[in-house]
Amino acid sequence: MKPGIHPDYHEITVIMTDGTEYKTRSCAGKAGDTLRLDVDTKSHPAWTGVQRMMDTGGQVAKFNKRFAGIGTRSKS
Repeated sequence: MKPGIHPDYHEITVIMTDGTEYKTRSCAGKAGDTLRLDVDTKSHPAWTGVQRMMDTGGQVAKFNKRFAGIGTRSKS
């Protein structure tokens, strides 16, 4: 391996959505940093089988407003 071209590989702490934490090695951040997950295997619908609608910042309402008229026919 060539010296000086590889990123620093160090230990960080990962905190899951339920509060459990573990240590792993990563190139992200710097040594001793903490990574808080928003979505993980305990909260993602692909693993839980439970669907839930998350409307962050009114994105769903904005979408519904923008595309409300599509598919409706007007009488001419």
